[in-house]
Amino acid sequence: MKTDELVNIGRIGGTHGYKGLLKVLSLTDYPQRFKQLKQVYVGQGNNTRLMTVESVTACKGYFLFKFKEVDNKETARELNNHFIQVEERDIYPLPPGHYYHFQLIGLSVFDEKKGYLGILNEVLETGANDVYVIKSEQYGEILIPAIKQVIIKVDLSENKMLVNLLPGLLEDDG
Repeated sequence: MKTDELVNIGRIGGTHGYKGLLKVLSLTDYPQRFKQLKQVYVGQGNNTRLMTVESVTACKGYFLFKFKEVDNKETARELNNHFIQVEERDIYPLPPGHYYHFQLIGLSVFDEKKGYLGILNEVLETGANDVYVIKSEQYGEILIPAIKQVIIKVDLSENKMLVNLLPGLLEDDG
């Protein structure tokens, strides 16, 4: 398994007790999925391995994970700050029209009138709505609000996003 094909769903933030329990902070909007996990990848960078989940318990804003391969506090400590990861095919399914950030990064972005704009490079979480950062050779950096009036279509199979830019989003709109 290539580590760039894995999705982080949690981060190990410490140990609990002496039997190898790990405190895991959720990095997903769907932490209820943790209790159904049978196996996950645990690691950092290229140091990642498949582990068997024995139990998961919610506890004061985090989750206690017990892995078959970890049976003492010393072994558990070695995993501190490692990520709990799953393969992309095992991510929690989102409702139609919703996407994970990693699915959007790298999409080619096209405007209905101006054609090709550039590549979606980053997703900024602003609170009200996300903002997509497009790197464009022609226009430089374009900030596009992720709202229904602007985002017309996302086609992951074609690696494309179609948008209808609002007036003023590009410098040459004036």
